[in-house]
Amino acid sequence: MKHDRAVEWCDCLIDIAAALFNISGKELRRPGRSTLDITRVRQIAMYVGHVVLRLTMSDVGRGFGRDRTTVLYACHLIEDMRDDADFDRIVATMERVAAAAFHERGTI
Repeated sequence: MKHDRAVEWCDCLIDIAAALFNISGKELRRPGRSTLDITRVRQIAMYVGHVVLRLTMSDVGRGFGRDRTTVLYACHLIEDMRDDADFDRIVATMERVAAAAFHERGTI
């Protein structure tokens, strides 16, 4: 996949996550460390980028301004946290919204 396309898709995921979780897209895009709430939403969005959109971890990292290993950590963490039914519902909602948005655009 072209890297600029992956970055564009990640940018859309950030906008979706910001709207869904009612937080600032600017906060999600901010480099460096963030509060736990912002970090967790970013991790969910990175996870969805990898799992739903099937982007490589390197492409997700590039799109989120993070390292590939940060994406790997996020994906493992979110996967482990999905054992909690409430958290799983939150992630599943993000997955459905992202899948619908990207399906509508004809990208997946």
